[in-house]
Amino acid sequence: MRHLAVAPDGVYIATEEKLYQLSHNLTLLHCLTLRSSSGGEVQGHPSLHCASKEEFTINVLLPFVNNETLISCGVADNSQGYCEVLELKNISKLLHSEQIQNDQKRGAMVVLYKQNSMTSVLAVRQKNWMVFFVGTADGQLIKLVVSQNHDVLCPKVLYKASDDQKVFPRMQLDPVDQKHIYVPFEKKILRLPVSQCRKYQTLQECWSAQDPFCVWCGSKNSCTFEVDCDNSNWLSISGKPQKKMATHKVVMETPEKIKLVVQIHAAGGENMKSSFACHFSQPLDKIKSLSKFPQCIFYLPNFSLAEASSATLNITFGEVWLTERLHLKNCSRINENRSHTCQHCTRAGCVWTNNRCSWASDGDQTDSVCQKNSSNLVSGPVISSITPSNVSFNGRNRAVLSGQNLHDVIGVRIQTGMDCNQPESPVWNNNGVNLTFDIPSSEKKGQVNVCVLLPDGSCHGNAAITYKSEPVCRDISPRISWMSGKRKVSLNGSNMELVEQLAYMDPSQVLHPINISSKTIFFHTPASMKNQRITIYLKVANKTLECPKKIIYHPDPKFVSFKDVRKGNDVQVIIQKKVDKLDIKKEELSVWGIHEEKDYHCIMVEKESSNKTDSFICEIENIGSINFKLLKIKYGDNIVVLKQPTAQLWMLLVLLLVPIITGVVLIVYRRKQKKLTARMNSFMENLELDIRNDIRQGFVDLQTEKADLIENVGAIPFLDYKHFAAKIFFPESEALMSLCIKDIGPDGVKVQLDNCCQLLLKLIEDKLFLTTMVRAMEEQKSFGIKDRCSLASLLTVALHSNLTYLTEVMEVLLKDLMQQKSNTQPKLLLRRTESTVEKLLTNWMSICLYGFLRESVGQHLFFLVSALMQQIAKGPVDCVTGKALYTLSEDWLLWEAQNFSSLKLKVLFAVGSDGEVSEPLDVNALTCDTVEQLKEKILTTFKAKFGFPYNCPLQDVCVEYEKEGSFIPLQEVDGSSEVIGEVTMLNTLKHYKVNDGATVKVLSNKTHPPVSPQGSLRDDENFSGKYFHLIDPDVDEDQKKNPERKKLKVKEVHLTKLLATKVAVHSFVANLFRSIWGVSHSRAPPAIKYYFDFLDAQADNMKMADPDVLHIWKTNSLPLRFWVNILKNPQFVFDLEKTPHLDGCLSVIAQAFMDSFSLSETQLGKGAPTNKLLYARDIPTFKQEVKAYYKLIRDLPPMQDAEFKNFLREESKKHENEFCEAAALRELYKYIQQYFKEIKDKLEQSGAPAELTEQLHHVKESFDGLKSCSWN
Repeated sequence: MRHLAVAPDGVYIATEEKLYQLSHNLTLLHCLTLRSSSGGEVQGHPSLHCASKEEFTINVLLPFVNNETLISCGVADNSQGYCEVLELKNISKLLHSEQIQNDQKRGAMVVLYKQNSMTSVLAVRQKNWMVFFVGTADGQLIKLVVSQNHDVLCPKVLYKASDDQKVFPRMQLDPVDQKHIYVPFEKKILRLPVSQCRKYQTLQECWSAQDPFCVWCGSKNSCTFEVDCDNSNWLSISGKPQKKMATHKVVMETPEKIKLVVQIHAAGGENMKSSFACHFSQPLDKIKSLSKFPQCIFYLPNFSLAEASSATLNITFGEVWLTERLHLKNCSRINENRSHTCQHCTRAGCVWTNNRCSWASDGDQTDSVCQKNSSNLVSGPVISSITPSNVSFNGRNRAVLSGQNLHDVIGVRIQTGMDCNQPESPVWNNNGVNLTFDIPSSEKKGQVNVCVLLPDGSCHGNAAITYKSEPVCRDISPRISWMSGKRKVSLNGSNMELVEQLAYMDPSQVLHPINISSKTIFFHTPASMKNQRITIYLKVANKTLECPKKIIYHPDPKFVSFKDVRKGNDVQVIIQKKVDKLDIKKEELSVWGIHEEKDYHCIMVEKESSNKTDSFICEIENIGSINFKLLKIKYGDNIVVLKQPTAQLWMLLVLLLVPIITGVVLIVYRRKQKKLTARMNSFMENLELDIRNDIRQGFVDLQTEKADLIENVGAIPFLDYKHFAAKIFFPESEALMSLCIKDIGPDGVKVQLDNCCQLLLKLIEDKLFLTTMVRAMEEQKSFGIKDRCSLASLLTVALHSNLTYLTEVMEVLLKDLMQQKSNTQPKLLLRRTESTVEKLLTNWMSICLYGFLRESVGQHLFFLVSALMQQIAKGPVDCVTGKALYTLSEDWLLWEAQNFSSLKLKVLFAVGSDGEVSEPLDVNALTCDTVEQLKEKILTTFKAKFGFPYNCPLQDVCVEYEKEGSFIPLQEVDGSSEVIGEVTMLNTLKHYKVNDGATVKVLSNKTHPPVSPQGSLRDDENFSGKYFHLIDPDVDEDQKKNPERKKLKVKEVHLTKLLATKVAVHSFVANLFRSIWGVSHSRAPPAIKYYFDFLDAQADNMKMADPDVLHIWKTNSLPLRFWVNILKNPQFVFDLEKTPHLDGCLSVIAQAFMDSFSLSETQLGKGAPTNKLLYARDIPTFKQEVKAYYKLIRDLPPMQDAEFKNFLREESKKHENEFCEAAALRELYKYIQQYFKEIKDKLEQSGAPAELTEQLHHVKESFDGLKSCSWN
């Protein structure tokens, strides 16, 4: 990368070969090829090709925004200067070019700041300051602030690269917001903020940063950029560098009167200046000041300045406070012989001259006079060296400073230059010649000076420390170690000499390096007990760095044998080793031949590898006729001794062992094979028998089962209108639901709205305002789907008494939505509830169809729900998971159920407390029912027979079983319960051995307290984890104790139960569907006819050519939006509890209902889901009925507007006074208050009358006044 330029339209980058044009988010737009060697295609952008042009190297790149051109100048291949003018928006268009004659170089230099490795400089003027951004060769971006008088503030590091990448020339300030700078590196560009104002939390921190970009904003109470602060209510640094925001001096006017002058070193906006004031806290609070920004003057009596007095000065800028602690003393009384007298003098606002403290005059004085005064010591400390002198910018622990006269040193100061903040470190182990200290971290890299501190505050000596980038670990070689450890490994990277310690596994386990250089650290690997990967950590000061590569452990090498080959007086030894992943080098092995307890060194020659073994070859020189029987091999700290095997003995052992081992293996194999074959045959026979019985039983049940559902359901428990509507309006907000529902008083008089609500109601009854308000809110990103639904429902409640107007508003918003969707994907219109009008449509349908739902559809829906609940209860139901044998959903199918049988029990109900019982009641139950399920069936049968519920709730009922003349209490869990592992099986009627025809007595806990009271186990949070019923837990112990319960079950065998349940409830499903799309007496519900005619008219107006679009609109609006919601949530209509299992069954029916409205033909195969297959034969018939239904409604005569408005007025009148409109209006105002500005702006953009804006302000003032007058 050679050059970078930034303009409002984009970013421009010149490299050696190409010129690129990018957007501000760095997306590539255009490019030019400057040199043809790289080709025309852009890497990563195969569709984008670079235009070729004359070859030259760009040295200058300058955008001109006003005339929309980009000037690039450089040197052509003929060494002549060359410039060209390109179009700024499309650099591939050349506007002008020309050759330029060579000229002599010119230059000038003003030294403000020295940096050995500067590579790029950008200057920016900010108020009275010049800000220089300096890029360096080691990857730093330094900000330098210079005043008009060339006073330089402390440099700050905005960014530092960890890998020392060089900052390329040509940094650019973002011309759009002036708050960011584009910084180019070799292979990347960063967009960095010019300042981080927000990190300063207080006024003092914001000012002390000495950053001309930052101001303290009084209205926001935070440190921000000046452009982000309103009303000139800000404070910033002044035009000259200062150490303190407030300074003071004392001047003796007369012997009796002292003038105290407090100077504020800050600049401020007009609001801050006008509200500037100073006053003392006690005891000087009665002394008044003459305050005029930036100075306060107090006149004090001389006697008030005691020897060691101090006072608290409060400086205010409106609501912004600054507190300063002033040390006020009588200048002439300060003790001259006291230590640090000069510092005490200047701190008190006095002047130190001629080794005396005196009263100040109009001139300024700083602490530098004290530093000069303390620098003339005899035999001060001298620094000889600092070890180490090169550290990373993280600092260094336990550095050693050497020198002379160090006894009185109390600390070490790091002098960063230019009077910046200078960190200090304490010292220890000081013996006068050497001392130890910690080198602190630094924000920037480079060389700094070091001096030592004495108790008087003076600093002596001069030594240098160089801050570098932190160490970077790039590779480990070799990466594999044997498990016994001590393999020599090297860490390769950069700045490795700065590492203080090595650690592995975790930072607390230390490794000791063997050798350290700038690029490499050698160490021995630690031992490991298993194959694993360990991480190596580099400890640098108080920071721990992790190496990206890990050391992998493998078992130690296996040396198997060796042989020697004589070559004259020398012997060549060939060592065989098993192949492994260690990749041992020959240099890592040391080998000796052993003869008569004497070692002979074997010099390694080479290594040879094959598929099975590695061979190491070494030579022992000048040994004569010695034969070696032993060989010693050393790797790491391990020594292996190999013996040369005897060939004859080895062959004899092989000949004896081979036939014995072969015979034993054959015998064992044959025995195991016979046992396995017999066991598999038996298992397959039992499996085949079980599956055959299950299939036959399923077929029998399907053909012989009686449809005896819905014997007596009693009265249908319809919810009243307001509770039905509230569940539709606010399905996820109990708070809003309770606010908007109100009970009707005995007088039935409508409650009058207060003045605020009346004003708001009048405003939203203006159609232009209401539609504009909805559009303004929906345009805000923070106004989510939940907020849109709440807004629609609040509008529905507020305008429930005026349904005619609500319908008109809904039509306007629906037309807007259709216009938005018509050009993209019209078939997706109204499919989901993502806008306010879609939720409004749902509420509107619920209001208008409630009467039709209750009169025509409600009874069929209740019969279907009751039939489903009875069918589920006919078979086993797992009490823990809720799964059942009879269901419509495959997910809820209890295919793991064990064998069961039916029971008919005689149930007696205790009457009173004297032991009297009622007439017996026959109750059907199953042997697999738990005690809790038996109670539910008893109470359900009681209600079905007598038409009213039993007088005790389920949790207060206990049951006893008559056995041999006495009654035994039945409990879910007791001492006899079966326990498998940590899971307990719930007791069933089979567990208590309850027989068919047995007698069971029902008692009330209130009149007959149980001997051992037991609460409901379902109240336990871990109920499903502690207990099981029909589905066995996956515990190994269960297999051993009850192997018959672990018989293999096949889910598909029980799929006939889905069909049986479908057949049992099919008539109820068909009756329900036909009651929904049936039309009695050729008259459809008015709302459906009116709304379908509205959709027909909109389709004609929009010239929709595809008839399927209109069908989908109607389906999305009525069946999908209203009826499916009712089908899946019967608790919205009736006072009943919906279990998760019932929800699964209703979802299958709802899917079949929606498939009936689908236009597409679905091809179903054996892999299709069962919920689709159950109603596959019925769907075609239902589809024909749906098409006829839609056609019939279209052919009905149009509904007159007057007739429909009369219908809406009647619906409003039926349910007036059932909702709390005032509560809805107050909640509605909260949204208006939140988006007040956006609504106001939208009204002005849409050209609404000014009266609407005035009404909106009137409503706001009315509500705000109500809030200010409330006790809250």
